[in-house]
Amino acid sequence: MTDLSILDVRLHGRSIGTMTYIGGERSLFAFSGAYIADPARPTLGLRFKDRFGDLITEFRPYKMKLMPFFSNLLPEGHLRRYLAEKARIHSDREFLLLQALGKDLPGALTVEAVDGALWPPQYDPDSIEDGRAARDAAQNALRFSLAGVQLKFSAVADGTGRLTVPARGVGGDWIVKLPSREFPGVPENEFSMMTLARMVGIDTPAIDLVDVGAISNLPPGMEKIGPKAFIIERFDRRRDGSSVQIEDFAQVFDVYPDDKYRTASYRNIATVLAAEAGLADSMEFIRRLTFNTLIGNGDMHLKNWSLIYPDDRNARLSPAYDLVSTIPYIPGDQAALNFSRSRDFAALTTDELEHLSAKAALPSRSVLNTARETVALFMERWSAEKLHLPMGSKVRRSIDEHLRGLPIITEL
Repeated sequence: MTDLSILDVRLHGRSIGTMTYIGGERSLFAFSGAYIADPARPTLGLRFKDRFGDLITEFRPYKMKLMPFFSNLLPEGHLRRYLAEKARIHSDREFLLLQALGKDLPGALTVEAVDGALWPPQYDPDSIEDGRAARDAAQNALRFSLAGVQLKFSAVADGTGRLTVPARGVGGDWIVKLPSREFPGVPENEFSMMTLARMVGIDTPAIDLVDVGAISNLPPGMEKIGPKAFIIERFDRRRDGSSVQIEDFAQVFDVYPDDKYRTASYRNIATVLAAEAGLADSMEFIRRLTFNTLIGNGDMHLKNWSLIYPDDRNARLSPAYDLVSTIPYIPGDQAALNFSRSRDFAALTTDELEHLSAKAALPSRSVLNTARETVALFMERWSAEKLHLPMGSKVRRSIDEHLRGLPIITEL
């Protein structure tokens, strides 16, 4: 690799800055002068907004990792290792990963080498040597998936509704979440929880539960892990093919993915929403917070809450995603973050909600009414639908037992 490599950072197809490799595994991001000077510029993210609302334009170099905003665009864990192997890149070298994966990032960002040439070269699946490397990478992906919770791919739906995972290049309009050997029934669990969420009025994308064998171009052997995959429509892609900018709350708070369970609380998220998105989105947040407490979802970390910029400038709370009951797999699980002072599910009481409201500058009456309505709707829908949704019996029993220990059900 040369001592100086430059990536063009584009937002909605427009160049807004550069990510430069300056040697010694260090990289530096800079906005372009045209983007800085444009009063009508599209928003990249709240992380680039100072306390006066002005654009932050001075950044320091980062070594090995990219600055957190860009680091959070890259996949984590097993999927990162799988994709890094396909591109023949060490999974820790984030500048190269961004370069290799830059055509299909979350939101409306794309990144590509200024001279149009990628380093290292992408593999050629038609060559004997690289074809073998690609097959080996697929086998590694299978091995990785056996050790972790889920492997995810972006997929394209054809005219018949069949899904295909692209071999390379841009991804698709759906996220495919495959079954886990470690935790059985996760796709069925997530489909059931997302369905319940929609029933209680939570904003959710289109979802489905499909046969693993009906998805083309997956690593071989995936059907042996579980029969079903959960699919969810990407809300950062419009029907006309254009992209919408999104930003998860690890990006908002400028923390790395490793810190997604630390450094912030649900109260902090509510404070941002109250200031940036308004009352309606703040109440949607309270609705989801209450719902996740009722189902016992201990994995709503910072990356599982996002902002979306539908008009390219102003932040809104994105549709809900990654709603899974974790208590069947992790008995005694707690919330991923503190509500306001505690992360114990049983601690989400009237008093805790009032404390959160006061600290986040939200009207406590609206917060309590929203939580009350969510509890009532959930209990009604849960009683009517729990035997008809495809979740396993262990999930149903775990949630039933969990609900009996929640003060929020009787307090509100």
